[in-house]
Amino acid sequence: PFLRFYHSEALRKKTLSVLNTLEQAPDASKHRDALANIVVELANSGLDYYFMGPLKLAKPGFVVEQSAKLGMMGVRQVMAPVIRQIIGRMNGPQLLSVCGSIRQFMV
Repeated sequence: PFLRFYHSEALRKKTLSVLNTLEQAPDASKHRDALANIVVELANSGLDYYFMGPLKLAKPGFVVEQSAKLGMMGVRQVMAPVIRQIIGRMNGPQLLSVCGSIRQFMV
């Protein structure tokens, strides 16, 4: 079993563009920032899909929704720099491995 989420067509196109560029580059490490940025965008999209979307459907009330939004902002502020730092230290084969994993998620 597995879980996947739907993301926008625009994010899909952007993701595929970054993956293709990195995978075809003679030096994948030159595209670390672009890959880190797309991983952050995908993570944010996943948080919205799996948490904020269902929460809104449950209609828990204004205060709970605002608390959740505030909490998610905190998560994103912590998560993004960590993702960028980790991907920023990866070498070519490691970056290509991340690309392969993202492609598997996109099936």
